[in-house]
Amino acid sequence: MATYKSLSSDNIKTTTSVLNQLVDFVEEDIESTNTRKKYQVFVTSSFGTTSTNAVTSSLFQTIYDQNYTLQTANELFDMTVGLHEDSATVSDAQSGLSDPNDSLGKLLFPSQSLMMREKINVYKQHAQLLLGDASAQFTSPFTQTSPVSENNIDEALFINFKRLFVRDGIKRETFAMKMYQSSSYGELTDGGSTTLIGTDSNLSISDWVVHPPSGSAIFTDVGSSTSIERSPTGGDVGNIVNASDTSKTVGLMFYQQGIAVFDMKKVFKADQFISGSLSSVGEIPNTDIAGSLIPDLMVSGSIDDIVDHVASTRFGNQSNTTITFQNNTKINSTLYFCRANAEDFNYSTNPSYTDQQGKLVVISDEGQGVEKAFSFVTTVGLYDANEELLAVAKLSRPVEKNSEKDLTFRVRLDF
Repeated sequence: MATYKSLSSDNIKTTTSVLNQLVDFVEEDIESTNTRKKYQVFVTSSFGTTSTNAVTSSLFQTIYDQNYTLQTANELFDMTVGLHEDSATVSDAQSGLSDPNDSLGKLLFPSQSLMMREKINVYKQHAQLLLGDASAQFTSPFTQTSPVSENNIDEALFINFKRLFVRDGIKRETFAMKMYQSSSYGELTDGGSTTLIGTDSNLSISDWVVHPPSGSAIFTDVGSSTSIERSPTGGDVGNIVNASDTSKTVGLMFYQQGIAVFDMKKVFKADQFISGSLSSVGEIPNTDIAGSLIPDLMVSGSIDDIVDHVASTRFGNQSNTTITFQNNTKINSTLYFCRANAEDFNYSTNPSYTDQQGKLVVISDEGQGVEKAFSFVTTVGLYDANEELLAVAKLSRPVEKNSEKDLTFRVRLDF
């Protein structure tokens, strides 16, 4: 009985296919404080000789799909902000200093600013990873025939999607994100000045008349398939545009890296007035801010302050989808074509295939006196050269095999 049959190279083929999976994130996962994990690895020194007050902050926050303290919580993406070293926001913050650098060349900033060097370093880290040059500047659109200053991304919002959802990359023209360009804000019930929700910790929510966010916009990478661009280190790049006017580019999507870079002065109303309290170094743990999102909050706030503001005021608090895309999962496959010729595998090794005298149990055509052996194929095994079993393939149903049938079974191994 034939139990093994060698496979020639002609019967082994390799192929690659792509599986797409729809991914979406809801508003409340971003807005809620118990789904945003802070690491607070940055700590300032205390101020003066009598004060013990210091500022602690994260360099980024991780958004989860539920309370991050639960073991079942999944990391969705990281969110952080960065500043380009040569931007007006950085240079203006240094105005008034006799020397913007110390003896070691480290940038100096006045006490009214916070974490400026860290914000610059976050930008540089992403530029090194995605552009291959830490001193390079992101621009939107990605490729420009001539430099245009308004296309420079000076104040960047970075969203780094986790590998669990990105897999081998994000599919082009499937990304969309809904955000509010103007923040929600609260108005004091006694008619006092307005303060943005999420930036003032001194007053109860009952003291406010809450005005919802406005200027809802959808940002998408539509049209990126028609102008394929690539970064030497970041892989494929697509321009993110405003869905209501696709001629307005607002950021970049790095597909293989799963990183979106947004120009904050384009996706938000940069001059919106903000008042409230921020973390500060000094005798008083909080300092008041009264100015615009850019540059005032970007300079005076810590990274946690800014990310808290964006997460809590630029997204809703409902179970509505706010970010969606399709990912790519590359599946490498080896196909084995296992061929059973007419005279192959017509007998079974099952003991019930013979009677007590060892005679094969066959179908007998009594009218013609013809006996015909047959078997049912249920399993295909793949063996190495030493006849050691490596893989087993099960058929969905038994398939009859006899001397009048020439069958080919295709076995597919994915990895």
